[in-house]
Amino acid sequence: MRILNLIENTEGATGCLCEHGLSFYIEAGGHKILADTGATGAFLTNAEKLGIDLGQVDTVVISHGHYDHAGGLLAFAERNPKARIWIQRLAGEPYYHKNDTSERYIGMDPRIKALPQVEWVEGDRKIHEGIFLFGQALGRQLWPDGNRELMRKTAEGFVQDDFLHEQYLVLEERGKRVLISGCAHNGILNILDRYRENYEEDPDVVISGFHMSRKSHYSEADYALVRDTARELQKLRTRFFTGHCTGERPYEILREIMGEQIAYVHSGEEIVLGDM
Repeated sequence: MRILNLIENTEGATGCLCEHGLSFYIEAGGHKILADTGATGAFLTNAEKLGIDLGQVDTVVISHGHYDHAGGLLAFAERNPKARIWIQRLAGEPYYHKNDTSERYIGMDPRIKALPQVEWVEGDRKIHEGIFLFGQALGRQLWPDGNRELMRKTAEGFVQDDFLHEQYLVLEERGKRVLISGCAHNGILNILDRYRENYEEDPDVVISGFHMSRKSHYSEADYALVRDTARELQKLRTRFFTGHCTGERPYEILREIMGEQIAYVHSGEEIVLGDM
């Protein structure tokens, strides 16, 4: 199995672009997979720099309906119109960042709905041998507080986003399982609870943002959530790789508690999984 980050928020591999977005290139089970497409087409530039031919990708998974994960999808589809694209049906809804002073659309480009290669998923789905999708992480244990300004627009007005448009990718190979999430808006602990409903054990590896980042001030409650999450994750046998919406200061705290159990993946870097 090979997993290579194509774009993330921070500088990594020499010459690779970075942006507020996330995308991974994966080789697993005889398939070439793209997990998310960043905020723009910048991941395409990085793929070329890294020697990755995205024309060979056969499967695309979009983790949820936000621009920083699906923003490069139209550019990719123009370059590779044959790859099947898997998106939760609710990801096509209009999503916003909204507070008392601003209102900003953060959903997918509506033109994505017209792409003929999109498979709209409802619930869990096996998409290839050893490659699965699941959703419906309904728990609220240590739910990231930054979610509270994220909304879905309805005919009656704005409602709190419940993130049922999120889906999570599971890769099985050589008796090991890797769980990949985009932002883990519904909380990484709740996603792991939902994972265990399907697999009855912890994954070997988790690759995910944790949605802990703040643009400015971190409150003591924010830090407490990071510490409490780290202590829960520390109990598991799972290795974690993170980045993007986790934030650099929260990552430092996670690392202080979890040590080498967790690592940050920067733009253009490859995740080394040892014997997997």
